[in-house]
Amino acid sequence: MINFNEKKGFLCDMDGVIYHGNIVLPGVAEFIDWLYKENKQFLFLTNNSGYTPRELHQKLARMGLDVSEDHFYTSALATASFLKEQSPGCSVYAIGEAGLLNALYDAGITMNDVDPDYVVIGEGKAYSLDTLTKATNFVVNGAKLIGANSDLSGPIENGIAPACRALVSPIEMASGKQAYFCGKPNPLMMRTGLRLLGCHSAEAVMVGDRMDTDVISGMESGMSTVLVLSGVSTPETLNTYAYRPSIVLNGVGDIVKHAEATKN
Repeated sequence: MINFNEKKGFLCDMDGVIYHGNIVLPGVAEFIDWLYKENKQFLFLTNNSGYTPRELHQKLARMGLDVSEDHFYTSALATASFLKEQSPGCSVYAIGEAGLLNALYDAGITMNDVDPDYVVIGEGKAYSLDTLTKATNFVVNGAKLIGANSDLSGPIENGIAPACRALVSPIEMASGKQAYFCGKPNPLMMRTGLRLLGCHSAEAVMVGDRMDTDVISGMESGMSTVLVLSGVSTPETLNTYAYRPSIVLNGVGDIVKHAEATKN
């Protein structure tokens, strides 16, 4: 059992935890109010590479939630940070939305559709047979393949949508090369999240709806973990993994209930 009152920091996934598509999930407003009221450090750590922090701020604002831009860290930012560290000033052929492209530009990385150093794939409507063919041939000719995250699918209002790992897979299969993924559960993204929070891992909680990204990344980083059943996971999901979260809850609103029930 976790004593949420004793924890200083919360890293929280978004899709399937805070919202489905454009629908805010039950208990979320109460959870965010509790974070502010109890002076908790918190960061929304999302593998969705499509949005910028400003767009995420505005998306939550449209749902009636007031969360400033500095509370968001995305797999796009993690990808840009990784490339800036590995190869400053490199060029990329990128398939993705504004969140990924802006993060790359801000890190001093240029776009190149002739002979890029890297092929970078995120979620995006620009994905097509034409862009897939281009990306594959760049990789065959020596460009290194990077995926913003390793999610196979993500929850949407009426089911699931293929996510980054599923979009990278055809390029891997056609080229015979393997991608490197920068988002959760990559420890680089988790360490950055903890650094931004100013928390030691033992003082922090990872909250998410996926065992294969959220729970494993929190567990391997030394954090307490919460699996919420408001996204892709069900109670049966637990049976397919050899590890377990610290606690399973229906949604983030239950964190507030647990905290209030255990408060002195």
